[in-house]
Amino acid sequence: MDYQALAELLFPDVNDTPESLEARFPQRDLPEGAVVTRMAPSPTGFVHLGNLVQGLTSERMAHQSGGVLFLRVEDTDAKREVPGAVEVLIDTLKHYGIRFDEGATIDGDNGIYGPYRQRQRASIYHVYAKKLVSEGQAYPCFCTEEELTAMREKQEAAKETTGYYGKYALWRDRSMEEIQAQLDAGNPWVLRFRSTGSIENQFKFDDVVKGKLTITENNVDHVLLKSDGIPTYHFAHAVDDHLMRTTHVVRGDEWLPSLPFHIQLFKALGFKLPKYVHIGPLMKMDGTSKRKLSKRKDPELALTFYKAEGFPVQAVYEYLMTLLNSNFEDWRRANPTAPATDFKFSPKKLNPAGNLFDYAKLTDVSKNVIAAMDAAQVCQLLTQWALEFDPEFGQLLAADPDYTTRILAIGRGGKKPRKDLGVWKDAKPYMGFFFDAYLEAPVFDEKFDRQVITDALKRFLEVFDIQDDANQWFDKVKQITTDMGFTTDMKAYKANPDAYPGTVADISTFIRLAVTGKTNSPDLYSVMQILGYDRTVARIRNVLNNL
Repeated sequence: MDYQALAELLFPDVNDTPESLEARFPQRDLPEGAVVTRMAPSPTGFVHLGNLVQGLTSERMAHQSGGVLFLRVEDTDAKREVPGAVEVLIDTLKHYGIRFDEGATIDGDNGIYGPYRQRQRASIYHVYAKKLVSEGQAYPCFCTEEELTAMREKQEAAKETTGYYGKYALWRDRSMEEIQAQLDAGNPWVLRFRSTGSIENQFKFDDVVKGKLTITENNVDHVLLKSDGIPTYHFAHAVDDHLMRTTHVVRGDEWLPSLPFHIQLFKALGFKLPKYVHIGPLMKMDGTSKRKLSKRKDPELALTFYKAEGFPVQAVYEYLMTLLNSNFEDWRRANPTAPATDFKFSPKKLNPAGNLFDYAKLTDVSKNVIAAMDAAQVCQLLTQWALEFDPEFGQLLAADPDYTTRILAIGRGGKKPRKDLGVWKDAKPYMGFFFDAYLEAPVFDEKFDRQVITDALKRFLEVFDIQDDANQWFDKVKQITTDMGFTTDMKAYKANPDAYPGTVADISTFIRLAVTGKTNSPDLYSVMQILGYDRTVARIRNVLNNL
């Protein structure tokens, strides 16, 4: 077989050469040890937590080494592409702080190693396809779908490995005349890789996460180019990662079965193999057993879920860092105010088996993150979230940012800040009563006579002065307690509860319910200071009218 003639026959319009492409996409000028890596998702419109785990791993490896992170859109499978998916992808990753140095943008490309969308790179892949054919390392296959199906059924019936290999590689050694006849008849063809591997052979391979692996050689003649001339993922990623000068490939461990073929392909193309970083799956407990997070069953797999729930970006980021590197939590405790990017991330500390997703732990991390923010920052992020996901509440927050900020400042700062908010969704139940639209009618404990509650509230109105400091204010509440025969001595009450109708806590609760409609609220003195004299008094009078 004259392979050079076959290459010209199959790719008559390809005049570019691998050498000219090497010159067009030069080696990057970066410091030694700099990592060049990428996110290379398919534009399916679904951006999930696994994308973010991969993105954070890639981003940290690249940026803390003085390297480059780029975005490549792997859109070779046109059937799966969703219109607008690239925009969703870029916006979502940007929302979560994944900053790309180059790559696909919403309206084009940024960088000299593009195009960064694989469907726009067909001519580049054809140069290397032609090279492989000219070297006898690839060949055209004219098998129909029916023939391939029949082959698979025959293999299954004989309990053989399914695939296009050995005696089943029907077009592997056909003559030039047979190929020419098929082309003359206008029959479609795919380009297949001519594998030289054997499943009898194994070799060792070092993965950054999985460690030393024993790998069986690939013996299948996989498809490189589909009948429309667009490459498969396997071929495209090898060419792209070489020409974009990728040093590390971060991807899910579902790609491990393809690794033998990828290693073989890089070697056939004469490319240096990048380091592979195969990440384990995200899992959750299902009863007593673990299973992978599922797109169908688990809303928490979609990144849109976290935005809608109201998790701050920083909380999701920090939680994922605790999953990726177990020493992050200790580092955070030792460096409570340092930016998370100061942490020295290591891909070698990733759990090879994958990580268990824990919603409760994420919420705890989020409470700590929100508690560490100042009131102005909480006001800004909460208002932004509410305007999108609870517009009526958002408009109330936005109408008077100073008022909203004062509310959110209660109990903030100091060594032990309050941790009322785990997600922005918690804000309305926590602080909604500050807005008359969300003030609920109080429900008093039925063990207290309505007259007793009325008496306590009237006494409070008689002495209430907005100018009082917190101590003066509480002294008055204690005085009302004593005057009504209740007690301020909690130990005495516990020792002999029948001796008193109630305690200072009960008197405070009557006032709290009248002012906030709730038995639990932030510090009551602070609440009244923010509501002001007129609104506080009006609320108590309204309750008195209804008692």
